[in-house]
Amino acid sequence: MDEKFKLDRQTMALRVAKEFQDGDVVNLGIGIPVLAANYIPAGREVLFHSENGILGFGEITAPGEGDPDLVNAGGQTVNQQPGMCCFGHAESFTMIRGGHVNVSVMGGYQVSEKGDLANWLVPERKIGTIGGAMDLATGVKRLIVTMNHVTKNGEPRVVKQCSYPITALNCVKLLVTDIAVIEVTEKGMVLKEMAPGWTPEEVQRLTEPTLIVDPDCHEIELM
Repeated sequence: MDEKFKLDRQTMALRVAKEFQDGDVVNLGIGIPVLAANYIPAGREVLFHSENGILGFGEITAPGEGDPDLVNAGGQTVNQQPGMCCFGHAESFTMIRGGHVNVSVMGGYQVSEKGDLANWLVPERKIGTIGGAMDLATGVKRLIVTMNHVTKNGEPRVVKQCSYPITALNCVKLLVTDIAVIEVTEKGMVLKEMAPGWTPEEVQRLTEPTLIVDPDCHEIELM
């Protein structure tokens, strides 16, 4: 039997970054999503947007470096890029609500087969904050969610129906987990890629909805 691997946080971020197209305006959420800023392919221009009022910032700086007043959504310092601009929250959310952000990348607690997202509250812990998640989930042109495929207890996060409080309905277009890349379509969830050593049957066993296996389903590509 082939050895199975799960993608680590950095590799998940690398796979997410492959989705960004030249000229995209991209908002990166806290956690794994912000790491994607470090993996933009050479020669591709991506404008990173943050709710706290920055457009056009670069990769995360090394620990101890960077301007403490120039941070991403996760509070990490980032490099200044030529043409970068800063503005107030009102202008930032006008960009989001006006449909001027091409892609948003968020973490998630649960994603349903219809693309519903739950990512702001864990009921049993009674801890959560909504932030700009609702605006981003409904205002951007494409929403990508990245998260572990199952909980620490082995329970599916990819579910038929979310049991956690909903952030937004029918909003997720692509899901990148530590074992799979899944596209959310009108016909259902399509398994596009798998982590090394995994089979579609093994991914299905950890997924509540019935997956449609793409005829070209293959090992996750990072380049």
